[in-house]
Amino acid sequence: MSARRRTVALTTSLVLALGAGPLAVPAVASPAPAASAQTSPPPAASTPAEPRPDGLDARALREAVAGLPDADATAALVRVGGTAGTWRGSAGVHDLASGRPADPHARFRAGSVTKVVTAAAVLKLAARGEIDLNRPVQHYLPGLLGGDFRPVAVRQLLNHTSGIPAGDGLGDTFAELYAHRFDTLTPQTVVASAAAKGPEFRPGRKQHYLNINYTILGLLIEKVTGRPYASAATALVLAPAEMRDTYFPGTDPRIAGPHNRGYQVVRKADGSTGFVDVTEWNQADRFAAGDMISTTADLERLLTSLFGGRIVPRPQLREMFTLPARVEGATYSAGLQRFEYGGRVYWLKTGGRYGYNAIVAGTRDLSRTLVHSVNATDAKGEGMNPVAERIALAALM
Repeated sequence: MSARRRTVALTTSLVLALGAGPLAVPAVASPAPAASAQTSPPPAASTPAEPRPDGLDARALREAVAGLPDADATAALVRVGGTAGTWRGSAGVHDLASGRPADPHARFRAGSVTKVVTAAAVLKLAARGEIDLNRPVQHYLPGLLGGDFRPVAVRQLLNHTSGIPAGDGLGDTFAELYAHRFDTLTPQTVVASAAAKGPEFRPGRKQHYLNINYTILGLLIEKVTGRPYASAATALVLAPAEMRDTYFPGTDPRIAGPHNRGYQVVRKADGSTGFVDVTEWNQADRFAAGDMISTTADLERLLTSLFGGRIVPRPQLREMFTLPARVEGATYSAGLQRFEYGGRVYWLKTGGRYGYNAIVAGTRDLSRTLVHSVNATDAKGEGMNPVAERIALAALM
């Protein structure tokens, strides 16, 4: 991998990859030929014809999403904002069968961007005095982890320094997971499987980004508020941010409302490749770590409202811009990741579920923001999606 590609991979903070070897899966969809790609351009008023002198390169953004669908993605929805101006764009198709243009207002699986909402909810409860970030989570959820675990502060869950190992899922390969895509794995079961393994390291000594930390934070929110996570997170974060098209699906495998279909590229038994529609998928095990469904407009509202201090009071908001002290190589704060690129410091979060990649990124002063959804055909792959890479380069340069 080139130095340039490694730089952009860091920019997007890739989620952990799932290995996928040769697969035998049913119902493989046929990809639309490249010639049928359709692009829906953004309104002319919001799309400068030439690169702006203050840094927003509209031409590069248009080129970044041109030519979809292709082997890497079937659609892309992009919103760039800040003091350099705004740019809105969509490209690709709603689905491979019809080839009609992608819906620029579509809902999509936001994956681990959910963690931004979960962190904000915990910090808001901390501001109200209902949660103490320095208090062990075992105080709030006694018996959750067992005697092998030292006290784990709530703050250590927020910044992934808890030492709690990953919980078990419904499989290791795409084929196994796909076969169980309509099954329900509860957060409680996931946490129990993690606790049974014992600690990975002493709390506060290392940083290991894992969903388990935010799964437990979701259970903490439920315990403290006395409400289901979805209800509490909506009241604490979504409603104040006016995120009206965002919701948590629970065990429902569907995406409600307008959405573009998601696909995963697979290798068939005969050695050829094809695309499997992965739009419907029960995400219950992702819970507060990654089951949110949203839109680019709503995620932009989340970013600007949050960074603007309108969701979490500023004393607690500092947690989102603070890396854990004395932890070598730490890049994650509460719900976000720090990345410096092109002379700017960005705070971002990526999300990936099969068929969908998402990112929210911005400077702390909101001088540059980026939100995108890319219908990646290998959303949990080891490398960075080339379409997402081009978008990041064009938006954050």
